[in-house]
Amino acid sequence: MGQRKHFVAVGAHCGDVEIQAGAIAHKYARAGWDVTFLHLTAGEKGNPQHVTVEDYRRQKIEEAEKVAHILGGSSITLDYKDAELAFNDDIVTHVATLMRKLRPTVVVTHWVNSIHPDHVLCQRIVEAAQLKAGLPGFDLDGLAPHYYPFYHSENWEDMEDYDPDIYVDVSDEFETYLEALANYWFIMNSSSFRYFDYYKALGTVRGCVGRVTYAQTLKYPAGGNVRKSGFIPGHEF
Repeated sequence: MGQRKHFVAVGAHCGDVEIQAGAIAHKYARAGWDVTFLHLTAGEKGNPQHVTVEDYRRQKIEEAEKVAHILGGSSITLDYKDAELAFNDDIVTHVATLMRKLRPTVVVTHWVNSIHPDHVLCQRIVEAAQLKAGLPGFDLDGLAPHYYPFYHSENWEDMEDYDPDIYVDVSDEFETYLEALANYWFIMNSSSFRYFDYYKALGTVRGCVGRVTYAQTLKYPAGGNVRKSGFIPGHEF
């Protein structure tokens, strides 16, 4: 029996990749894939005034676990600090080692351009870890090398030059996706951005373009062999 397929979504903060690709992740979970949401930080600095940063960190990790469960996956939150990410060999090695353990079939992360520095650094870390995890010359806890393809997903903070390549039909998954998002306090209560309304509307708009009811989009890495499609290439059902 072959290894189970694994969809891994990597975000800078708890909540990022769930809003970006949560419906896609749920689609693959329903098809029998393992699904993991990997957060480099909890995103704890944007905390509501009535709780401390540390209390909000714990809250967001708990929310992430609830959301992942509803979407059919699991959640991992690393110990790096929100708004303090750095691109260095330590974090690249950490993520590369995790990728050798998780052995993803495909990875989804942020787009290269963003108004949030953590988002920019996250996708750089994912790309650098791709190489380190894949090369047999690196000894990472004795784990076997594993090279994974990755794609970018859509976040309102990462829209500069984001032109979708892949429109994934998530019509059957969208209501569960919205149900899951509602478990994040910031999505339902932010005073600075209407997250829930935006991503519900975005799914509708992308669905219109994709000629389906609801869709979420992905983008190839810059310089990739772009093939417009409705599935992650090579991983159709």
